Amino acid sequence: MSNPERHLRDIVIIGGGSAGWMAAAALSSALSQRCRVTLVESDEIGTVGVGEATIPPIRIFNQTLGLDEAEFLKRTQGTFKLGIEFVDWARLGQRYFHPFGPHGVQFDLSPQHQYWLRSRGREGMPGIDEHSMAWVMASRGRFDRPSSDPRSVLSTFDYAYHFDATLYARYLREVSEARGVRRIEGQVVGVALRPTDGFVASVRLADGRDIAGELFIDCSGFRGLLIEQTLHTGYEDWSHWLPCDRAMAVPCSHPESPEGGELTPYTRSTARAAGWQWRIPLQHRIGNGHVYSSQFLDDDEAAAVLLDNLDGAALAAPRALRFTTGRRKQFWNRNVVALGLASGFMEPLESTSLHLVQSGISRLLALFPDRDFDPLTAAEYNRIGVQEFERIRDFLILHYKLTERDDAPLWRYCAAMPIPDTLQYKIEHFRRYGRLVSEGMELFGNASWLSVHIGQLNWPQRHDPLVDLRDVDGDAVLARLRQAMVSAAHGLPGHADFIRRHCAARAACPA
Repeated sequence: MSNPERHLRDIVIIGGGSAGWMAAAALSSALSQRCRVTLVESDEIGTVGVGEATIPPIRIFNQTLGLDEAEFLKRTQGTFKLGIEFVDWARLGQRYFHPFGPHGVQFDLSPQHQYWLRSRGREGMPGIDEHSMAWVMASRGRFDRPSSDPRSVLSTFDYAYHFDATLYARYLREVSEARGVRRIEGQVVGVALRPTDGFVASVRLADGRDIAGELFIDCSGFRGLLIEQTLHTGYEDWSHWLPCDRAMAVPCSHPESPEGGELTPYTRSTARAAGWQWRIPLQHRIGNGHVYSSQFLDDDEAAAVLLDNLDGAALAAPRALRFTTGRRKQFWNRNVVALGLASGFMEPLESTSLHLVQSGISRLLALFPDRDFDPLTAAEYNRIGVQEFERIRDFLILHYKLTERDDAPLWRYCAAMPIPDTLQYKIEHFRRYGRLVSEGMELFGNASWLSVHIGQLNWPQRHDPLVDLRDVDGDAVLARLRQAMVSAAHGLPGHADFIRRHCAARAACPA
């Protein structure tokens, strides 16, 4: 039976930024006023604030909060994202696209890509990207929302956003405070634990105030003020598989030259000698960053590479970040739940940072505790979280491991490094028959794995034998599909035009 006396009455979030205010907005939307939500942050402590690219589930999160898409994009200087273009990853001069949405439309028992694999060597057969509606649109700079008609090829893509993460946090703060979240300005200088069980009882601020709570959410960034510095949870280091441990980030202006000024509806990731560089177009600027391994490149050289490869004038000095890819050994320890950088770090290659915050919040609501804090609840939260982190980890490693580049020490290291057995199993299945296998629900589905396997030149030795026993003219179907996609894309507005008509930022919006 439910016991109201055991219900949580006070939740305290330590740290603001995107993670803190996403948690505050979600909790204030889901919980009644009988449970108070307090967020403690200090203006003196900066946030990382460079995570500007997202994946499609962010749309569900915003919708759950009741955010209007056009207003959200205006407030955050946002643009649309149909996927990620990868440049120079498999080999120098080679490109591919990771689309949001499938490659075409399923038309037979065998997956469509098996028909393409059978015919890919024939003269005139376009690459796999040309069978993706997302890429056909992205490569032409077009955008519109997906069609609700399942018979239309315009229903076969999805989208996410690029936006200014600092402006997003500011917007969510307004939403949260309007729904009753209490914000306290102050720097945490001490933590009090309950002597009976080691649970966090309160935090002390620099001005002497004590903020008590029952559930604490640690959004304090890399330092993990509660989850690590106080509870000593431990960290699992994955840098032997994902060796990049530094980043330089800098915004630049949009170029004024007509040939360089397109507002691309996709993120671009360009491999460099010791890492890779991101390009994220917003309405008011372009976000850029150089993720690299300090084992193979020093900070000054990394900054120079970044600044030498900008589309427009740099708007600030490069900002340096240091990290260790991996995760906390527990995301929920006692009465502390870690979100965002406090929970772990997955480098931003596939734009998963904000999604991991979102999924952590969703798990917390699905496994919401009472004041008894049943250990079984925390164990399930951690079990699901570990699976998600590890499956994303394997997908990121795939990009590094499947490379033919031997022009720099980083890429030679990655090509030769041992990888998790879970990933090797997937690679071998695709290498034999082009089959995509998984251990269950994964953030990145078959279309994502297909695009990276093919893009990174993991060519199957043979296609699925079932294709040869089917009475289906796959080439004809694929040709009609490509024609329909190109025709549909030509009828869509340009990405910049769509934004101007529907969600252009207000002139007063901060840069």
